[in-house]
Amino acid sequence: MLKKISSYTFVLLGMIVVLSSCKKEYESIESIDQAKIQEYISKNNIAAVEDPAKSGFYYQIVTPGTGDQFANTDSILYTVTVKSLLNGTVYYESPVYSNIGTYVGYTNALLGLNATGIRTAIQALKPGGKARVILPSYLAFGKNGNTTIGVPSNEIIDVVISTYPEKKQRLLDDRLIREYLIAKGLTATKDPVTGVYYIVVTQGTGTEIIDMTTKINANYTGRYMLNGSVFDSSTDGSYSFVLTQLISGWDVLTKFKKGAKVRLFIPSSEGYGTAGSVNPNTGQIMISPNAILDFDIEILGVTN
Repeated sequence: MLKKISSYTFVLLGMIVVLSSCKKEYESIESIDQAKIQEYISKNNIAAVEDPAKSGFYYQIVTPGTGDQFANTDSILYTVTVKSLLNGTVYYESPVYSNIGTYVGYTNALLGLNATGIRTAIQALKPGGKARVILPSYLAFGKNGNTTIGVPSNEIIDVVISTYPEKKQRLLDDRLIREYLIAKGLTATKDPVTGVYYIVVTQGTGTEIIDMTTKINANYTGRYMLNGSVFDSSTDGSYSFVLTQLISGWDVLTKFKKGAKVRLFIPSSEGYGTAGSVNPNTGQIMISPNAILDFDIEILGVTN
């Protein structure tokens, strides 16, 4: 009898050890993430603030900005970088040739990330400010990760939000165009109606007057101004159009004659605006939202 009891006792002790091991093995992802985040913050001396609602995210004001703090009703123009907190792998960056623009209250989840964390950080900023949001995996992409941008399972995410001083896209675009012209040593004329800047490379010699219904034959190359990448081009003389069919930035062609070669710097409001251009069949983005456009245009023919 004593032998049996000893055997049962041994089995019971073994089960306790196994159960204890399982408890450690199945520690919640919430506690694992929090331990890693707090260790990282402490080790790197980051002045991060815990979410007031204690949902699990932290944020840091890197640069406060100037003026009044953002309110829900304010327009905000910004860029983001999304990367791994622990190894620094960058999964997403805003394109260098465009920016995000919305109202603070409509700052939705970026790529499926926690919108509350991003809005909380933005509301602690002033225009021109920069913030960092640390999202535990369960508030980021969870156990499934994000295969589209290459985020693995249970990845703790570090989001950097950089806001612009301007609250209106037209003002931001105008400043960026002016800074670009200065940096490149270019002199351009600003059209007072559209805000388009233009450079006359070659004066036209034609006598026909160009209006909004004139049929124009032209060569052109379109680039993103901020990085120079070409998004569209037609240089074989086959492109024909009337100005009512095109983006309003091209309306300044009414100032020129046949034979003119001009360069246009078009603010996004006179280009493809906040929506950009999307292929209706594939859903592929052809022109990014809020992008400043840079066109070389040669007017080959004019028919009234």
